[in-house]
Amino acid sequence: MWYTDTMPLQRPFRFGVNMFVPGSRREWSAKCRRAEELGFDVVGVADHLEFSAPFPAMVLAAEATERVRLSTFVLNTPFYNPVLLARDVASTDQFIDGRMELGLGAGYVKAEFDTAGIPFPSGGRRVEQLEETVTTLRGLFADTEYQPRPAQPSGPPLLIAGWGDRLLRLAAAHADIIAFPGGWASTTGDELHLAGVAQMEERLAYVRNLLGDRADAVELNILVQQVIPPAEASAMPDRFAPLSPDAPHSPEELPSVLIGTPAEMAQQIKERSERYGFTYFTVMEYNMENFAPVIAALR
Repeated sequence: MWYTDTMPLQRPFRFGVNMFVPGSRREWSAKCRRAEELGFDVVGVADHLEFSAPFPAMVLAAEATERVRLSTFVLNTPFYNPVLLARDVASTDQFIDGRMELGLGAGYVKAEFDTAGIPFPSGGRRVEQLEETVTTLRGLFADTEYQPRPAQPSGPPLLIAGWGDRLLRLAAAHADIIAFPGGWASTTGDELHLAGVAQMEERLAYVRNLLGDRADAVELNILVQQVIPPAEASAMPDRFAPLSPDAPHSPEELPSVLIGTPAEMAQQIKERSERYGFTYFTVMEYNMENFAPVIAALR
């Protein structure tokens, strides 16, 4: 376990919602204000071709809100030239008054690369591209002469999301936040396999060993794939099946699934924090309202 019964949590809980449904300016602003009203700490903007572009969406979200931090959750990093990305990141951090968190991933949906006319490299090469981007961003933001300057002196906190060994090694070396998607994608990216308890424990043990002395300084995030209140329990098989068609576990056993009343789900959050070390929990936009009472119960 990450914490023992006699050890307090090293950091407070944070709760994020990952937005991805496009809409008008008014609709987007209203959704972001609603997330803030519900008590979320972070509004994340997904990066997929059929969704809104992340950086303008974050600037508009900042105009509509006062408190929440704003995150790319997560950028499809191989799509971006690192130097041009640095300019977008720094400019956005300026425009939103330093509320930005930069989430990066290696990309996993082959169809999106095909649509964009970009070669789909091997997983190893995509991780190399991610490392090149991280190194470039860190180097540029460390240069006091670099312009435009991000509002946060060393650039936004860096979140790296993934599951495999190579990506987690990179995250352990560089990330301020390590995000676990709750499982792993198929080779084509069109199917998600949700991790069970043993698989999640193995990944966390791997990361803890890599982090070493950095363990207390790095925040651990999990992307909650499903939030299922009692009234929706009868539909649980239909909601769960598309996420992991071949899952050997029942939904109740999966670390990235919450089921029950707000009080029961709040207890599940506490238990998963104690067991795995997660203190930052992100839900999907379609679970935002269902998860809000859980935030209230924990606070």
